[in-house]
Amino acid sequence: MAKAALQPSPQGENKGFLRWVEVVGNKLPHPFMLFVYLAAGMMVLSAILAAMGVTVVHPGKGETVAVQSLLSTEGFHWILTNMLKNFTGFAPLGLVLSMALGIGLAERVGLIQAVLRKMILKVPAKIVTFAVVFAGILGNLASDAAFVIIPPLAAMVFLALGRHPLAGLAAGFAGVGSGFTANLFIAGTDALLAGISSEVAKTIDPNVSVTPLDNWYFMVFSTIFLSFLGTWITEKIVEPRLGTYSGEKTARLDNLSEAENKALRATGIAALIFVAVLALLVVPEGAILRDPKTGSIMTSPFMKGIIPIILFFFITVATIYGLKTGQIKSQKDVPGHMTAAMKDMSGFIVMVFAAAQFIAFFDWSNVGVFMAVNGAEFLKSANMTGLPVIVGFTMLTAVLSLFIFSGSALWALMAPVFIPMFMLLDYHPAFIQLAYRIAESATNTISPLNPYMPMILLYMHEYKKDAGLGTLISMMMPFAILFLAVWTVFMIIWYLLGLPIGPGVYVN
Repeated sequence: MAKAALQPSPQGENKGFLRWVEVVGNKLPHPFMLFVYLAAGMMVLSAILAAMGVTVVHPGKGETVAVQSLLSTEGFHWILTNMLKNFTGFAPLGLVLSMALGIGLAERVGLIQAVLRKMILKVPAKIVTFAVVFAGILGNLASDAAFVIIPPLAAMVFLALGRHPLAGLAAGFAGVGSGFTANLFIAGTDALLAGISSEVAKTIDPNVSVTPLDNWYFMVFSTIFLSFLGTWITEKIVEPRLGTYSGEKTARLDNLSEAENKALRATGIAALIFVAVLALLVVPEGAILRDPKTGSIMTSPFMKGIIPIILFFFITVATIYGLKTGQIKSQKDVPGHMTAAMKDMSGFIVMVFAAAQFIAFFDWSNVGVFMAVNGAEFLKSANMTGLPVIVGFTMLTAVLSLFIFSGSALWALMAPVFIPMFMLLDYHPAFIQLAYRIAESATNTISPLNPYMPMILLYMHEYKKDAGLGTLISMMMPFAILFLAVWTVFMIIWYLLGLPIGPGVYVN
C-alpha cells in the first residue's frame, strides 16, 4: 500500500511544467557529486583564465591579483596539502554538528515533540490554524524532524475539531517548509548559512563576518508575519477549496500524560534558571561575558560564543526532561542519544567534504574575485544596483531551489558568486543571505525533489486515497507563491525603512 501511495495519479501531474521540473530535477546528480563536478570544472576554468593572463584588482586589498591555475604544479601541491585543512577548517561543519548535538538530544528524549504538542493542544479553536503554522515554523529548531512531526499532528488536530484534516496538514507543512528559515530562536540553519556566508565574505574582506544572529531581528518578525499569512491562506484559500471532509477516519488527540506535564514543568524551571544565570553573566556592567576592553555586548564573548551557549542550553533542558520521563536512566544515555542524533548528520558531513573543496578552490584560484568584480561592474553598467537586483536574485534563488532541495547545498553553490558581487555593491553579506533564505524557504513545499514529499503523500492518503503529487503541489502552491511574494515585499519595506536585520547589522 505504501508503495502504491508513491505512484502519481493519472490526473495531470505527469504533464506540463511540474512534470518537466520533476524530470529535470531527477537528472541532477547527488549534491556530493555535484560539488565534485563543480570543483573539477573550477580546475579547468582556472587553468584557462590563468593561461589568458587574466588579472583583476582585489576590492578589499587594492592589489592586482592574477587567476591561479589549479592544474599547475603549484595548484596540485596546494590541493594535496590543503585538502584536509579545507574540510576540517570549513566553518559550517563545527557549527552545525555542535547544534545537532544539543537539538538532537532534545529530539531523541521527546522534549521537542512534547513542547509542540503542548503548543497546539492548549490553544482556543479559533486560533488553532495560527498555532499550527506558528508551531511549524518554530519546529524548525528540530530541523528536518519537524517535517515528520508537525504535518500529521496538525491533520489530527483539524480532524478532532471537525475541520478538513488536509487543511491542517497543509498549514503544518507550510509552516515547516515554506517558513523553514524563520524562527524566534537561533536555529541550526542560522549557524549553517552564516558559516558559509562568513567563509565566502572573508575572500573580499577578512574583517567581515556573518554570525548566526545577523538575520535574527528580521526572522523574528517574519515568524509572526508568516504565521498570520499562513493562517489567512489556509482559511481563505486552501480550506474552502477542499470543502467538507467526508472520509471515514476520525481522530482523538490525546493530551500529554501527567508524567510528561511534570517533566515539562521541571524543564521550564531549568530553562528559566539557565536564562537567569546567563543574564547575570551578560547584562550587568563589567559582567564576565561582556567585552573586557569596551564593555560592549555586540563584540563580547557572549555573542562570539552564542553557539556553545545554545548547545549547553539544549543539553541542560533535554537532560532534565529525559531524566524526568525516564528516557535518560544513566549517564551513558546522554552520549547515546547524541550519537544516534549524529548518525543523521552523516550525509551532511559527506557533502561538506566536497563543498569545502569547491569553495576553497574558488578562493585560492581567485576566480571568485574575478567573477565578483566583473559581475558587479556589469550590474553597475546596467544600472541594476538597487532593489531590482536584490529582487532578481531572490527570484533566481526560488527557481534554483526547485531543483536543489538542500538549502545548505544551494547556498554553498550561490554564495561564492553572489556574496562577493553584492559586497562590491555595498550590501552586507548578511542581507544577501537574508534574501536567499526567503526564496529558498518559500518553495520547499512545492519542490518535487523535497525528500519528504513521499512521506507527506502517505499522510494525505489516510484522508484522501486518490491523492497524488499533483494534489499535494496544487494544495501547497498558494503558500509557496504568496509566501515568496509577500515575504519579498516585507523585505523591501524593511530595506526602505533602514531597519537593522540583526543586532548591529544593517542592509549596507
